This record gives sequence, C-alpha cells and structure tokens, in this order.
Amino acid sequence: MAYKIVYAIFYAMSLLPYRVMYCISDFFYLIIYYIVGYRKNVVKKNLTTAFPDKDEKEIESIEKGYYHWLCDYFVEALKLLSVSDKTLLKHIEFRNVEELEQHYDRGQTCAAILGHYCNWELLSAIGLAFKRHKDAVCGLIYHPLRSDIFDELFKDIRQSKGGVCIPKRDILRYLVTYKREKRMWLFGYISDQSPKWSNIHLWLPFLNHDTPVFTGGERIMRKMNDAVFYVDMERPKRGKYICTFRLVTDKPAELPENEITIRFFKMLEETIKRDPRFYLWSHDRWKRTHEEFDKGFYIENGRVIKKEK
Repeated sequence: MAYKIVYAIFYAMSLLPYRVMYCISDFFYLIIYYIVGYRKNVVKKNLTTAFPDKDEKEIESIEKGYYHWLCDYFVEALKLLSVSDKTLLKHIEFRNVEELEQHYDRGQTCAAILGHYCNWELLSAIGLAFKRHKDAVCGLIYHPLRSDIFDELFKDIRQSKGGVCIPKRDILRYLVTYKREKRMWLFGYISDQSPKWSNIHLWLPFLNHDTPVFTGGERIMRKMNDAVFYVDMERPKRGKYICTFRLVTDKPAELPENEITIRFFKMLEETIKRDPRFYLWSHDRWKRTHEEFDKGFYIENGRVIKKEK
C-alpha cells in the first residue's frame, strides 16, 4: 500500500510538461544546494582533488552546475513513467545503433559499459532505436537500493520503456537462459562504483586518484563473448541528451585481462573532462585507499583475502 501511494504521487508528477518539471527541479536545487547542503563536503573534496589545476571559482561553477543537473536527473527519470515514446526520442538521441544491429546480424550479443554520467536512466529506452532487432533484450544490471519502496520505483522507471532490470547476483543465470533461447541482448554495466574491499582486484589512475575498480562486468562480457560498447553521453542543452555507442572490442577474449576495464576508465575520464558538471560527484568514490587495502588485504589466486591481525 505504501508503494502504491508513492508510485501514484510520482506518476502524477510525471504527467506534468517538461518545462514545469524543470521549474520544480530549479526549486529543489535552491533547497538542496543552499539550505540542505546535500553532501557538499563530499562534492567539494572530490572536485578539488580530481581537478587540482582549477581555481576556487571554477570548482564552484562546476559544483553549482552539478547540483542543477542532479535535480534535473530525478525529474527526467520520473518523466519516464508516463512520457510517450515519440516525445522521449525528442529528448534522447541514440547514435551508432546500426553498429549494434550489425553484430546482432552476425549472431553476436552486445554489452554497454558506462559510468554515472549524464542521465544513465534514459539508456533504458535504447530498444526504441532498434530497427531490425526490436525483439532484442535490453536491460540494466543493478545493485538493489536499500529502500524497498525506491528500489521498486526505480525498477518501474527503468522498465517503463521495455527494458529489464536484473540484480547483478542473478545476471549470469539470465544470460545463460537468453543464450539457450538464441536471443540477442544489450545489457548496460555501470562500472564506476566504489567496490567493497573483497571485490577490489585492480587499481587504476582515474581523475587524479589511485582508484579501486570493479572487474566483474568485464569477466561476464568475456564469458558471453559480447561486443563491448562504451556509452558516451553528452548534454548539449537542458532536456537534450546524445548517447553514442563507441565500440571498445568485438573480440573480448583476445584482449589481455582487465584491458576492457582499463579502456573504459580512460574513455570515461575523457567524457567527464569534456564537461565535469554531469558526473555523480556526491558519491564518495575514493573512500577506500590503496594504502588501506595493502595494510588489511592481499590477493591470492584471484581472491581478496583479509590479513590476520
């Protein structure tokens, strides 16, 4: 009952025109940035350490732009609950989709690797852009939210345009089933989260930090022999996104171990530097350090083992 009430409220809000929703976003920006100060210490720390060459005025400009976009992100995501396909495709443009379909023509499934940049929720509408393979399974691998209500809400948002949401613990089981059924797929892997200590197998330079990264997505892509595409998103103006699929490799098994992950983080860094406002700076991305890891853990036969005190 609680979820039905929450859903009804947000669905009703999603019926508002974009221009009205952006006015709501502007109102919440004033509250979140100037009154609540939501995670401003984390955002400031992340920006100043990621861009040590930028002065205080530049950092503040990026910071304000970030909070403006963050509020837009939520109203744009809610809009997915009710927006028509035709209207949505005026706000999100998918480029190089024909290359995805060319791989489907050859019988090769695809994976999309992306970061928390621009509005990643809109990627759930990629199925609308296919011309010859509208039956391909399009989905997102996700980590369930702590709140059951908001977990259900975002699943409904992400599945509103025909996509599927699969918890990361279940993805292999689903892919094996799809493979047995000879279905084509495109699954999105958001691969820039901060991993738990037990999942840190690789450290990479990223935005001026020694950064722990996930490699699980790459292992699945190799196992499934997916053609791997980087999702390069841009926001040329408010309410308009361009999503370009850039091929990383269509022969994942032939690349050295971790090479897909390494390429992804280099490409993501280039995207962020192009316009830093649209990255998820309020996430405490660098809370775990390499020094702490070396003090408490070691890797043996591909497993992270905690050191005994």
